[in-house]
Amino acid sequence: MDITNRNGNNPLITPGDLKPGIEGMEIVCLLNPGVFRLNGKIWLLLRVAERPTQMDGKISFPVYNKEGKIEVFHFDKNDPDLNTSDPRVIGYKGKNYLTTLSYLRLVCSEDGINFHEDPDYPPIFGHGELESFGIEDCRVATMIDGFFLTFTEVSPVAVGVGLIETKNFRSFTHHGMIFPPHNKDCALFEEPINGMYYALHRPSSPELGGNYIWLAESPDRIHWGNHKCIAVTRDGYWDSVRVGAGAAPIKTPEGWLEIYHGANKDNRYCLGALLLDLNNPSKVLARSEQPIMEPIAPYEQTGFFGNVVFSNGQYVDGDTIHIYYGASDEVICTATLSIREIMKTLIK
Repeated sequence: MDITNRNGNNPLITPGDLKPGIEGMEIVCLLNPGVFRLNGKIWLLLRVAERPTQMDGKISFPVYNKEGKIEVFHFDKNDPDLNTSDPRVIGYKGKNYLTTLSYLRLVCSEDGINFHEDPDYPPIFGHGELESFGIEDCRVATMIDGFFLTFTEVSPVAVGVGLIETKNFRSFTHHGMIFPPHNKDCALFEEPINGMYYALHRPSSPELGGNYIWLAESPDRIHWGNHKCIAVTRDGYWDSVRVGAGAAPIKTPEGWLEIYHGANKDNRYCLGALLLDLNNPSKVLARSEQPIMEPIAPYEQTGFFGNVVFSNGQYVDGDTIHIYYGASDEVICTATLSIREIMKTLIK
C-alpha cells in the first residue's frame, strides 16, 4: 500500500550530474542523503560512491591506506578465489572489500528540486583506520545548538557509528565512533526528552538476535547507554530480514513518528513507520502493517542494486513530510507523505 506522492522530476540527481571528487575515479552511485535547512535553502548531504575506471578483465577498487592516502587494488575477474556475487562487496581469500569508496558531499537548492554545489561547502571524507573503506549513510539532526551528523564508519575490522558536530558545515568537530561494531542506521532525536538525548540505532548479530531497531539514551550525545530493543523483523512481512531507522523522528501530538526501512529475503527495501510514546520512546504505540512506500517506479526497480527505496533524510512542513531518498542505490529522488495519512495506516 504505497501512499507516497513521488515528484515528477525524479530522479533529481544522477551520477552523471556530478564530477568525481577523487582524482582518477568515477562516480558509480549516489545514495540516500541527510537533509537539513540552512540560509533559506534545502541542503542534501549525499553519500557519493566512487571507484577507479574499470579495465577489461579486472576489478579495481579503492581504500584508504595507513597514511590516509587512497590506494587502488586490482584483481583478475577469473581468479577462482574472487567472489563477485554482490555488486557492493568483493570477497577474496576470506576477506571482504567494498567495490566503492564513499564520502559525503553537499548540494543545495532554493526550490527543493534543482540542486547545485556551492564551492564554499567542502565534501567530508573519511579519515583514520576506522574509516579506511569510507563513510556512508549520513543522518543530520538539527538541534538548538547545531547540526549533529551520525554516519556509518566502514573499515576492514568494523562497521560502526561516527558522530560529527557542526554549526555551519564549513568547520567540523569529529567525535569518533559513538556506537561500536557492528552498528549502523543511527538517527538522533532532535530534542532532549526529560533531560536526556535519545538515538535509534541498529546493532546486528549473526547468531542470536538479528538486524533490529534499538533505542539508547545519553547525557551528552557521545556516551550512550540504557539500550533497549524496540522493533524486530517480522516473518512473512515486507520487513522480515532487516529493519533500520531512517531520519530523525518527527514530533507529533500523538507521539514520535519514525519512518524506517525494512527488507525481505529478496533484498527488496521498502519504507514503513513506527509511532513512539512522547515521554517514553522505548514504548512502541503503533507500527505499519504494510509499507507506506515500495519500489514501484522504474528508477526504483533497476539500478546499481535494484528494488530499493531507502531514506534517511527529510524535512517537515506542517502535515507534509518531504523525504529525499536513494533509489536502486544509484540516483537521488524526492517524494512527499502526509503525516495524517501515515497515522491512518498504523496498527496499534
